[in-house]
Amino acid sequence: MTQTITPQHQHLSSESIANLFEQLPNYIKTALLAKSNEMECSLEATIEMAIATFLDEDALSFEDCLLSQRLKES
Repeated sequence: MTQTITPQHQHLSSESIANLFEQLPNYIKTALLAKSNEMECSLEATIEMAIATFLDEDALSFEDCLLSQRLKES
């Protein structure tokens, strides 16, 4: 079954990011905060970029991530 993302769910909520961030090891938190400051963007955007890039190295966000297309091709 292929899961699709509806427009209202293309990004993680601030609450979801906060919950995820709380569970991360301190060195990961530090690295994400440093990267967020370096790129001058929100923590939410930094975490989204990190996850999207892991799934699709050409993606900058979930909207750019072609994971579902790659899964169909597999």
